[in-house]
Amino acid sequence: MSDIQWEHIFDIHLAIESLPYIMQGIGYTLFISLLSMIIGLIIGLFLALARMSDRTWLRWPARLYISFMRGVPILIILFLLYFGFPFIGVQFDAVTAAIIGFSLNSAAYMAEINRSAIAAVPRGQREAARSLGFPYWLMMRQIILPQASRIAVPPLTNVLLDLIKASSLAAMITVPEIFQMSRIIAGREMDYMTMFILVALIYWAICSIMTILQIYLEQRFEKYGDI
Repeated sequence: MSDIQWEHIFDIHLAIESLPYIMQGIGYTLFISLLSMIIGLIIGLFLALARMSDRTWLRWPARLYISFMRGVPILIILFLLYFGFPFIGVQFDAVTAAIIGFSLNSAAYMAEINRSAIAAVPRGQREAARSLGFPYWLMMRQIILPQASRIAVPPLTNVLLDLIKASSLAAMITVPEIFQMSRIIAGREMDYMTMFILVALIYWAICSIMTILQIYLEQRFEKYGDI
């Protein structure tokens, strides 16, 4: 251990000097992750309902979409949107392509989470609502979805954490998020170890904050459920 040159593994002075520059990209990281989460959650909810529908023309397209998006690497989707679509006359800027790609991809995972959460609500709740004459959408909004939300919070938070970490792939299409900023400094200073360890610690800190938020939401839902 005494022979290890620790300054070649992590140069703390370079890390401190570079931190303000790298943190300039945190806005892109959070913006892409959170907006993709919101859009994906909306799409995922409708996909889940379509997946559970008795109508074949709704159920099978939803199943096909979910299967495709879960089976294709997100990096390929980003490349198709950013580098491929211009060949058919559709061009997105890097941030827009990243948001679309992450939203469409994460929607497939959130659809399955939503579906399992909705299915976990006791069937008697639906039957009671129907017997009282509740329309389908009113039943879902006031009875089923509030209960399903409690079940879905932990796995949905995991999706958000995956989105935050996966946002680093947006660097491959030139989005100036924190990983891309660290790559720029690493190339300039020729110290990739320090920069990549530093950005790993930043991602860890962001995900830790999101985990605290998850615990808070779970506690709030538990209090709501106990009333």
